[in-house]
Amino acid sequence: MATPVTPAAATPGAAAAAPQRQMKYIVVTGGVVSGLGKGITISSIGRLLKANGLRVTSIKIDPYLNTDAGTMSPFEHGETFVLDDGGETDLDLGNYERFLDLALTRDHNITTGKVYAKVIERERKGDYLGKTVQVVPHVTNEIQEWIEKVARVPTDGRPGAPDVCLVEVGGTVGDIESAVFLEALRQFQFQVKRENFCLVHVSLVPCLGVVGEQKTKPTQHGVKELRGLGLSPDVIVCRGESELEEATRKKLGIFCHVDPSRVLSVHDVPNIYHVPLMLEKQGMDEILRNRLELTRDCGMAAEREGRCDLAAWRAMAESIETFTESVTIALVGKYTNLQDAYLSVYKALKHSSIECGRRLELEYVDSEKLEPGADGGEEAWAKVKSADGVVVPGGFGVRGVEGMIACAKYCREQKKPYLGVCLGMQVAVVEYARHKLGWAGAHSTEFDKECEKPTVIFMPEALGEKGELGGTMRLGARDTILHEDAWTKRGEASIASLVYRGAAAVPERHRHRYEVNPDVVPELEKAGLRFVGKDDTNTRMEIVELPRSAHPFYFAAQFHPEFKSRPQNPSPPFFGFVLAAAKMFPAGLAKRKALGPV
Repeated sequence: MATPVTPAAATPGAAAAAPQRQMKYIVVTGGVVSGLGKGITISSIGRLLKANGLRVTSIKIDPYLNTDAGTMSPFEHGETFVLDDGGETDLDLGNYERFLDLALTRDHNITTGKVYAKVIERERKGDYLGKTVQVVPHVTNEIQEWIEKVARVPTDGRPGAPDVCLVEVGGTVGDIESAVFLEALRQFQFQVKRENFCLVHVSLVPCLGVVGEQKTKPTQHGVKELRGLGLSPDVIVCRGESELEEATRKKLGIFCHVDPSRVLSVHDVPNIYHVPLMLEKQGMDEILRNRLELTRDCGMAAEREGRCDLAAWRAMAESIETFTESVTIALVGKYTNLQDAYLSVYKALKHSSIECGRRLELEYVDSEKLEPGADGGEEAWAKVKSADGVVVPGGFGVRGVEGMIACAKYCREQKKPYLGVCLGMQVAVVEYARHKLGWAGAHSTEFDKECEKPTVIFMPEALGEKGELGGTMRLGARDTILHEDAWTKRGEASIASLVYRGAAAVPERHRHRYEVNPDVVPELEKAGLRFVGKDDTNTRMEIVELPRSAHPFYFAAQFHPEFKSRPQNPSPPFFGFVLAAAKMFPAGLAKRKALGPV
């Protein structure tokens, strides 16, 4: 597993070079209710700063006691986003990576569990010299030191510290869980000096249907709570269905002690890519330049000073509404009642459909309903059959697996474009073993430990200590070696070689405990299944597909390519899949200017 990068400044014995530039911090808090879009707001602010020539990084503070998001239910918390170093984090880090094209580390996700574990570890070592260990100052100091250290870790592939660090505080102001973090940030603003610290508060401005008036009281009370904690917002971002009225803006400015020009509207828009454009139109980049003195002295290139270049981003955001043709994808999964459980899969499909010039129509299908005799089965199968392509994403547990296997069989036999991810690859292999090799007892030992033909098996290195589940999977970015061999010699280029543009190896992110049994691979290959991607030991199966002469697009991967998809640079497997669903594969690959995020 990769080790998180440590900034040179935090490394003992590092050479004392030229003095470091002062880091600028933008902290985003939320009020009234959760789910307002703090993650999109902070990502949009970062996009504006990047458009001004600045280097940015992001930190997410999650006040829950869990060490990380790895053991959380998708129904409760949405997807677990996996980083290159194997960190299992909140889905907001996915928003940061996608919007800002960053590669964050596990340390960019701070949780109460991590902080208290660190403080207790230090206390056991005697680092506090016999002092009574308290929330203030020991826990709050730990939080501040963590932010300062991680803020200087380069995350954009270039050496040296970023210019601006964006910090999102999860939850809402007033929550008991976040109190210690807000107290740490209150102290932090004086430690780094106010000219280097900007606080943005995101709040709801509801409009009651009966009177049609925008209500400011929720925001007023949220800001009052925040100021009572010693933090006064520099900018207020107001969420609502419609644009903030001028009278509402002025009223909030008066009662929240903020200049009305710094009360901004983020109302509902056709797609989230309009949010940076909306903030730019209201002068957010200029507000931040003035508030934080963002000039060439803090890293901005001289030719970019005072100039925000969002031309390419604007073209992408505005093009989406012009698409006249659509592509319909059925997402067959176990957690379809909460769409955030598949957020990265949805985003990868969206990025790919934009690149294809198609409007995405996504149908969520509960895999349990595809099983024989299930209630609602007719409607579920109708969605699968009418879709242009089917994606089966990852998941855990036996529920709905037989429906996934039935779906994989239908797509294989009907030549419908199929993309399997993680569990989606495993069910495709099990289905092939059952119906092409005649192994009725083929299954995964995750679901049937005593199955007659163990086609998918447990990985020995996935064992945790004392029965622990957290952090015990095969996690993070690992190389997949693409094997063409005999197929290339026969002039049958694999789908993998086409979508990855002939790359010899691709580093993609993993999250699994089970793998295809290597003992059954020879027989499966004899029956026509191609294992064209393997790990660097040549023993672990990573990519499986059918020959293009037998199926237009049947591709599955053990890794999660969706985690590295970006706007304007979609994941190669997802892009190829959407092209196939739109009947544009492989000719449409020529649209790509460069290889995807590999």
